[in-house]
Amino acid sequence: MDFIFNYFDESLFAAVSLFVLFFWMLAQGVAISVAIAVSSILTGLFFLPFDTAFFIATQKMFAGIDSFTLLAIPFFILAGNIMNKGGIAMRLVNLAKLFGGRLPGALAHTNVIANMLFGSISGSAIAAAAAVGGTMAPLQKKEGYDPEFSAAVNIASAPSGILIPPSGPLILYSLVSGGTSISALFLGGYVPGILMGLSIMIVASIIAYKRGYPIAAKVPCKQAFFIILDALPSLLMVIVVIGGIVAGIFTATEGAAVAVLYSFLLSLIYRMASPKEYLEVLRSSMEMSASILFLIAASGIMSYVMTITSIPDVIADALLMFDSPIVIFLIMNFCLLIIGFFMDLTPAVLIFTPIFLPIAQELGMDPVHFGLMLIFNLGIGSMTPPVGSVLFVGCAIGGVTIEKVAKPLMPFFIVLIVALLLITYFPILTTGLPRLLGLM
Repeated sequence: MDFIFNYFDESLFAAVSLFVLFFWMLAQGVAISVAIAVSSILTGLFFLPFDTAFFIATQKMFAGIDSFTLLAIPFFILAGNIMNKGGIAMRLVNLAKLFGGRLPGALAHTNVIANMLFGSISGSAIAAAAAVGGTMAPLQKKEGYDPEFSAAVNIASAPSGILIPPSGPLILYSLVSGGTSISALFLGGYVPGILMGLSIMIVASIIAYKRGYPIAAKVPCKQAFFIILDALPSLLMVIVVIGGIVAGIFTATEGAAVAVLYSFLLSLIYRMASPKEYLEVLRSSMEMSASILFLIAASGIMSYVMTITSIPDVIADALLMFDSPIVIFLIMNFCLLIIGFFMDLTPAVLIFTPIFLPIAQELGMDPVHFGLMLIFNLGIGSMTPPVGSVLFVGCAIGGVTIEKVAKPLMPFFIVLIVALLLITYFPILTTGLPRLLGLM
């Protein structure tokens, strides 16, 4: 071992060992939470005695999930799943038609707006892609839309829901970053989320115009009124939850519990779910919550190992060799994009926030700004192969293969990269609204 350390700095050796072990286990099909824990423990054994390493690993796993704020994540997951089963999607699709129906490719714009609305209520890009995509795909096929184009629009716009609050990833980032204001993150997410949706709509308009996709018939005022009235209870949940959190009436966790109660009462009023479906919602919510919480617990070990081995300092020193913050942020975004290709959003937030956030802060970037840039970046990763969860769901719902949807996705991918750069280099887009309301 001493021979190795004669040639490698300890921190650099630890960084290489940790990430090589981690990605090797992922390539072997090991569950990502297990890969995080095992690679971290094995790397820690280079620096700590065997019994000490395992004792600390256990301690850090429990400490990682010992947080009241973390309860917000399973509550928001449950609320989103209830709404997914409770007849919310069709009402939001009808509302979205009012806003996007008079543009070329009306149903494509309806899909984008509905994803933004449903995503903001459910807090899940996957739920939005499944619920809205499942509703829109048959309608678009009937109107003569190309299935690959329809699937691409649905896949590209679904991640807007993880930026428009309430958002589980933003809550997770708040915890990992050491307590960044959830209220500020929630308010700051509106502009990036809307920017993502508008970017998709611009590209969809150009393609729809070239292909001659139809404009929807004008909706009579009386019918429009009843459509808005029908969707209003669903939209009120966002106002109640986000308004209550921002106003300080309740915490994010209490707001999530309110969202569960509200969505349950709403589903009872709509009478769209059976008792058996409610049990299925509880089961799927428990499974999803358990997998996320175990990921968070495992990441506690990795965070500790990175701290004792000074891995973040090594990466920071390498990046800070460049004099220009513009170049550093560009490199940072490029790295995160590549990471998003191969890793889901949740583990990526857990692993790379402690690495890149200190660098961003040293360069004067606010934690709220960095967090929204990070989530926007990794949201793009969720629509790209080989492990993009939204990509797989969107293709399955749209009845198309990944190979066929890859080319139609490219224009949307490019415009989202442009939007990401705007988010990165114009802080007012993320911090303007929280500062205006005195949350920063």
